[in-house]
Amino acid sequence: MDLDDLYRLLRISHVQAQGIVDTIRDPLLVLAGDLTVIRANPAFYRTFATDRDSTIGVPFYELGNGQWAIDELRLLLEKVIPNSASVFDYEVRANFPGVGLRTMLVSAQRLIHPDNGQRVLLLTVLDATVRRRKEDEKDILIGELDHRIKNLLSVTQALARQTEVAGRTAQEYRDAFLGRFEALTRSLEVSSRESSAQLPDLVRAVMEPYLDGASRISVAEAPIVPLLPAHATSLGMILHELATNAGKYGALSVPDGRVTIDWETGTDADDLPCITLRWQERGGPDFAPPTSFGFGTRMIRFAAEFELGGSAELDYHPEGFRASVSFPRLRL
Repeated sequence: MDLDDLYRLLRISHVQAQGIVDTIRDPLLVLAGDLTVIRANPAFYRTFATDRDSTIGVPFYELGNGQWAIDELRLLLEKVIPNSASVFDYEVRANFPGVGLRTMLVSAQRLIHPDNGQRVLLLTVLDATVRRRKEDEKDILIGELDHRIKNLLSVTQALARQTEVAGRTAQEYRDAFLGRFEALTRSLEVSSRESSAQLPDLVRAVMEPYLDGASRISVAEAPIVPLLPAHATSLGMILHELATNAGKYGALSVPDGRVTIDWETGTDADDLPCITLRWQERGGPDFAPPTSFGFGTRMIRFAAEFELGGSAELDYHPEGFRASVSFPRLRL
């Protein structure tokens, strides 16, 4: 049953409608002309962890902690009452008390109260948190594919430019270039398909194309941490992105640059086992912290938060870029 069905039902049969409205699964409010709540269905109380005393007679914009107090939404709703207009799927993203961070879609339509002829507002709220997250994930995946293809082409070009030409025959150059390109391919395969990766092996596999000199990149040997397949894939994506950026703009773009990668096991704020991986660059070119963040930064944060269930801290320190990725340590 959609908003139009409810509108017609309430006009035709008020008594019958009350019982049906109470069975609607989505939260529903009836607002007076001054946008005060005069009725709420059980779904509203359940969804927002509230009760009748905290809802009925309260202005819509004062519900909860004032999450609905949005000037644009208020103007839209105030126009519905006198003009018989409608509002559909106005998005409100807020931290609701007792519920948490949610994305809600608000729809509203005017109707005439069957008892007294009063103009009232029928307002429904749809929890679109999961749907929006899936849409964001889809956009991230599409953007990630496009971004990684571009990065792969950039890394391939960098490998071609950095492969020594002087004093080599065409065949020697070809063999050297193809060797580094195959190393890049192996690292991508490990990070995306490895089913039982150990953290040191994963880091070395992803960094293999850049290990042209042992002194430039330092990778810790311990602790040995087994990774879930999904964690190996996501962490490999993050490391590949960090290495790509270092090769383009950071420590790996200059001969004297150095990168140190290590990690430790510990507990998080909730005293649960976690892993913290650290990336430290030194000796890179001078730079200024970016004024805006591109897709690469978004992808790192998205992979850390939504795929690893942790967090990522990126620090554009004067001595060199630093990154710290923390995520839960799950038992295999």
